[in-house]
Amino acid sequence: MLDIGYALSSRFPDPPQTDYRAADVRALRHDLFSGDVYLADSKTDHELATAWGWVPVLDFAWALCDIAEQLDRDPLGSRAARPQRAELDFTESTERLRFVRRFGHVDITADWQPAGEPPLVVRHAELRREARDFLHDLLADLIDLHEELGENVHVWQLQTRFPRLPVAR
Repeated sequence: MLDIGYALSSRFPDPPQTDYRAADVRALRHDLFSGDVYLADSKTDHELATAWGWVPVLDFAWALCDIAEQLDRDPLGSRAARPQRAELDFTESTERLRFVRRFGHVDITADWQPAGEPPLVVRHAELRREARDFLHDLLADLIDLHEELGENVHVWQLQTRFPRLPVAR
């Protein structure tokens, strides 16, 4: 089971004069809500986590949803043997998360992992669902902290673009 989480940084707070209602996409994705993020397999306790304090958490959630869709562009879907690749780069460093999908599984590795450490392996459908749940949970938390963020048109569009998905049974 994939677990995605975050912690906001107290070292890099948002500017006190921020108008969350009117914040543009650049501010939402790169200038606000700094912290750390992690991806973990709750069964094996294998985790990929940042510990830098400056990762734009909303951008991470947004990019993770985009990557889940990017990895699903092959018309064969989960039957595709050809690897489908994507990367999430952290703009303030050279570190990246790398995603490789084969068939219905995605291998996730991080540049900062020790050599020889195995990838985090998840089902693609689970990555997509958990990324969207993480995005919606994060937005709910951020709106609890900054009510006016709930009135931001870019947040509405983001929630509409990546709706929650039903749990497969």
